[in-house]
Amino acid sequence: MDSKVKVIEGEIFNDYRGRICSLNDFHLEGVCRVYMIHHPDASVVRGWHGHQFERKWFYCVKGSFTVGLVKIDDWNQPSENLPAEIYSLSDKKSEIICVPAGYANCIKAGSDGSILMVLSDKKIPEAYEDSWRYDKNMWVDWSKY
Repeated sequence: MDSKVKVIEGEIFNDYRGRICSLNDFHLEGVCRVYMIHHPDASVVRGWHGHQFERKWFYCVKGSFTVGLVKIDDWNQPSENLPAEIYSLSDKKSEIICVPAGYANCIKAGSDGSILMVLSDKKIPEAYEDSWRYDKNMWVDWSKY
C-alpha cells in the first residue's frame, strides 16, 4: 500500500448532450463506504480528523474545496509544527485525492453549496474506533483559504 498522498487525474468530456466526468485510472479496490459532505457555508472548516488505519479518497462533486493533510507523528500528542500538504479540488477538474492511513485531514469549501464525496476503506464501527480529532487551527491558518 502507498504511504504517500496521491492525486489521480480524470477527464471531463463536454458536448451538446452534456458533461461526463470520469476517473478511469481510479480503482475502487478496498472501498467499503461512500458519503457526501454538503457545505452550505464556505466559512466553515471541518477538521482536523485523522485515522491511523483508515484510507480515504476525496472527490469534489460541486463547487470547490481546499483539503489539508498532515502525516501524524504521535496520535496522542502530535507535533504542532508538522508540515501540511494543501490540495485544491474543483468540479471544473475531475481528480481524486487518495489519502493513505496515518493522516489527518481538514477541509474548507471554496464556495457556499459545495459538495465533497468521500470514500473510505473502513466500515462505520471500525472508523469510529480509529477516529482522532485535533483543533482546526493546529497546522494551517485557514483564513488564507
